Amino acid sequence: IEIPSERANISNRYIEFTGCRGHNLKCINVKIPLGTLTCITGVSGSGKSTLVDDTIYRALARRLNRKPLKPAPYDEIKHIENIDKVIRIDQSPIGRTPRSNPATYTKLFDPIRQLFAQLPESKVRGYQPGRFSFNVRGGRCEACGGAGVKKVEMILLPDLYIVCDVCQGRRYNRETLEVRYKGKNIYDVLRMTVDEALDFFKTHPRINRHLALLQKVGLGYIELGQPATTLSGGEAQRIKLARELSKKPTGKTLYLLDEPTTGLHFDDVKKLLNILLKLRESGNTVIVIEHNPEVIKCADWIIDLGPEGGDEGGYIVAEGTPEDIIKNDRSYTGRHLREVLRR
Repeated sequence: IEIPSERANISNRYIEFTGCRGHNLKCINVKIPLGTLTCITGVSGSGKSTLVDDTIYRALARRLNRKPLKPAPYDEIKHIENIDKVIRIDQSPIGRTPRSNPATYTKLFDPIRQLFAQLPESKVRGYQPGRFSFNVRGGRCEACGGAGVKKVEMILLPDLYIVCDVCQGRRYNRETLEVRYKGKNIYDVLRMTVDEALDFFKTHPRINRHLALLQKVGLGYIELGQPATTLSGGEAQRIKLARELSKKPTGKTLYLLDEPTTGLHFDDVKKLLNILLKLRESGNTVIVIEHNPEVIKCADWIIDLGPEGGDEGGYIVAEGTPEDIIKNDRSYTGRHLREVLRR
């Protein structure tokens, strides 16, 4: 992965957490430059997750998002007015049942249903956009509730899902599936991949914008209606990022990611990094806990915790740009990064 030709300017705008002392953190003061991609690094057990997840996220979510979370002990947050919301993006599923899918999660399905409701056949029959939702009575198959599958509860085993014997997995009733756009009904559209749908809906900017973002994050191969339960952690994470990219940027959002490249192919790491840099270019701040040197070397700012794990960790060993970190011989990250930057 190439090092960015330009790093974000480190301005005087920042948010600071003072007296962070959860678990093994040694009452440290942490400054996060705003509008940057900041990597929190260090050996395992050095206090990275305690700082990012237990302190920064919980404290800001409690203050800004009104979430009932108890943060790890700290003294004060300075310059919180520079942030309007905090969002943690992890590899957890976008839904727990087959009913959830990329189209519904990214709000892509809304303009698609509106398009089908505007077709002449729909107007003759009096169909509204809700008719093409598999979550609403009327258009869905009532035998399976629009899920396309039926759940069989198993004793001492995970629930089993079998294809609905009424709709044969199509989710909708016969009348709804009779409405077609360019020869495709709503179920056919859900079976399309993102790449196929981009070409199919190329004359519809609202739909195309959502699809282009999914393709941009490297998910052109997934189906629009692919059940959430079949998506990997990395795929779920990129769907969440695509949804964030579709929102109007405020330039004051703080994004938190805990080792987002775990389990990802090298090419997927590159795509993920490009997304994070895109969020930063919109003026937002991205904080990433990371061990991958290919990501760390692309950061604008690094905060290295350590020097060791457990009781011997919890200190800030080094902070600065990657070029600053490699000059610090006390930093394990700096030593390793030195070799990476020389390649």
